[in-house]
Amino acid sequence: MTELVDKTRREQFAQAAGDPAHPLRVSAGKWGRSGYVHAAVLYLVARLVSVGALAAMAAPRNLPLGDRLQAWDGWWYLQIAEHNYTGVSNPLDAAGLPYPDASYGYFPLYPALTGLLEKLPGVTYFGAGILLSTLAGIAAATAMYRIGRLVHSPRAGLLLAVLWGAAPMAIAESMVMTEALFTALAAWALVGELERKWYLAAFATLFAGLTRSTACVLVAVVVIAAAIDVWRNKQRWNALVCVFVAPLGLLGYWMFVAVQTGSLTGWQDVELRGWNTRFDTGAEAWQWITHTLFTSGNAWETLVVLVTLTAVALAVITVTGRRVPWPLAAYAVGVVVLVLCSAGLPALKSRFLLPDFALLLPVAMGLAGRKRSTMIAATTVFVLVGAWYSAYSLTVWKYAI
Repeated sequence: MTELVDKTRREQFAQAAGDPAHPLRVSAGKWGRSGYVHAAVLYLVARLVSVGALAAMAAPRNLPLGDRLQAWDGWWYLQIAEHNYTGVSNPLDAAGLPYPDASYGYFPLYPALTGLLEKLPGVTYFGAGILLSTLAGIAAATAMYRIGRLVHSPRAGLLLAVLWGAAPMAIAESMVMTEALFTALAAWALVGELERKWYLAAFATLFAGLTRSTACVLVAVVVIAAAIDVWRNKQRWNALVCVFVAPLGLLGYWMFVAVQTGSLTGWQDVELRGWNTRFDTGAEAWQWITHTLFTSGNAWETLVVLVTLTAVALAVITVTGRRVPWPLAAYAVGVVVLVLCSAGLPALKSRFLLPDFALLLPVAMGLAGRKRSTMIAATTVFVLVGAWYSAYSLTVWKYAI
């Protein structure tokens, strides 16, 4: 019986290979020509270049590649995935003192999904984290392709996926970090908003709120857009559902931490004591930028400042260019404002800006209108520079993550 089934399958594929109109071949051809597939492949190429650059710069310094890919926050996520929040080994605060609540600074979705993937045969917690980030990055790239296609053209969508995959500190997309997962959820939430698919927007935003605090910007954008749709279309109940569902992830986790710590501002308290991170309306950012540019800043911090200022310039272009839909522009500007107004660890700002993929949309649209040779050359340079930036941050500077 098995031999008969195998023979039938071989005949089917033989027919598909010989007949251009055969359904199997037509289906395969559609997948091969799919912009989503192209976006995923080009994104993965950019990531391979970046990881390759990291490996090349780490080897002479006797820094194992695996250790680099789970550095800093990665250790916390793996600890939470394996031991839950209360089992983290020797949690410390910013002053190096024991602080059992420190793990609550990290949102639960990434470690929860890592723990699920670890249950696959032969998969370690580290391997599960890398697999999760890779799959999430592909999901983000496909969402960006769809956004670029909606706003401008398929070529702009492909470019947006590549540019985000090669942006400064894009190495975090291949690490045990939340950047890829959050960006995938944020991008698909904005797809839902642009296409008025409010259930998609609602649940993608809900899960984004369980991934990182940057979701506060996404929640605001999605809820306002859904509320406007409710106002304009009185019978649009799915938009009304989105208004109430979208914030539940972020608010739910903050309430959970409040209960665990016994403080209404529990998560903010953990961030302050654990990482000296707080909202200061931009005072520290201004002092850090001016000090770095005009006094005794080192070369690497100067480069981070330039990346930050470039993000500000792109935010202005996104708003004033009149080609970007307002939800994307609002998200782009909102993330930049949040990063600038959050004090603590200023050298990490280029990584904190990574989920702000919408900043790259005007660049992608601009390149999409250029000659093919110009577009390829500019994108290639961007990929190589971004790969060096990421590799340098994890090998030479070591403190940018």
